Amino acid sequence: MGLAIHHKGAAMICSYADLDTGKLDEIQALEKELGKVLIAFSCRDVNADTLSESEMAQLKEVEEKLGVALLAVR
Repeated sequence: MGLAIHHKGAAMICSYADLDTGKLDEIQALEKELGKVLIAFSCRDVNADTLSESEMAQLKEVEEKLGVALLAVR
């Protein structure tokens, strides 16, 4: 799973965090304490690239066809 947050040329890409046993245990303890299910994400900054109208149309077509979100980066 991924998440892209885009704002004025800056973007952040997030995906499920890769957790070792210690981190997973700590999160599970917090879940138990809160009575809530938690999802851990890791994020990194990327530079979003600009697209022409034609390129954007192509990108949207592929997004719809594949059921995914795409982000052009440089």
